[in-house]
Amino acid sequence: MSVSSQTSDWVPDHHPTAVDLADFEPGSPLRMEGAYRFAHAETSPRHSHPLGHLVHAASGVLSLLTDTGAWIAPANRFAWVPAGFEHRHRAHGRTDMRIVHLDQELAAQLPAAPAVLVASPLAREAVLSMTAGRARSPAAVDHLRHVVVDEVRTAPEQPLHLPEPYDPRLRAAVREVERDLATPVSLATIGIRTGVGERTLSRLFRQETGMGYRQWRLQLRVHRALVLLANGTSVTDTAAACGWSTTSQFIEQFSPLVGMTPGRYRHPSRQPDGMREGH
Repeated sequence: MSVSSQTSDWVPDHHPTAVDLADFEPGSPLRMEGAYRFAHAETSPRHSHPLGHLVHAASGVLSLLTDTGAWIAPANRFAWVPAGFEHRHRAHGRTDMRIVHLDQELAAQLPAAPAVLVASPLAREAVLSMTAGRARSPAAVDHLRHVVVDEVRTAPEQPLHLPEPYDPRLRAAVREVERDLATPVSLATIGIRTGVGERTLSRLFRQETGMGYRQWRLQLRVHRALVLLANGTSVTDTAAACGWSTTSQFIEQFSPLVGMTPGRYRHPSRQPDGMREGH
């Protein structure tokens, strides 16, 4: 699948503003925008918000977890969570999480379900500016919020979603694949291991994930690769761990989904300058 040309060669640059990052506490009073710190592997409690919100990892990688699946948002994407959706955030690597809430009028312009959306350079800078703690007039903040929505609503949703299966037969098959991504395995082999027919598994994958088995496995491998790269694993080792036979094959399949090559994604310039722990 192709991605928007506005992000295909773009890597987030260092951000010059030092930001005090707060601890993320779902039960605290709602802030319309904020910057939060997450330690590696930290997962927020299950929670929901009365307003829809965009979530951006200014550094690190964030997973959005719900009962229906997982979305993963690298630094050139936003995760979108509509109002009322129960969810959790999970950090991969030390993560600087930015959140921008939207009123009902603006939220109505975005998808009705959780999604991953393109973060254009303009939209990303607007979110970083809104959440940097700098004093701005309500009119200026409102303008930035509209800029962000105008940018993201015109871009296609990004295929970085892993639906959660419900059928116990498919769940067993999924766990079998997740157990060893480094070794490619056919649907027929999974069927033998789980005692479920290949045709049945093929039908269940399409019914419950909206994808065929190969496409679903590619999504899973890209999710795993994003996490490994965020943790500093080399491109070559990541390719091997996720079942690509060559680095060039990894680059060819990773880049259209993520919007940049693995090497550019892993580059240290993803880390914003001035990021420091708050108190």
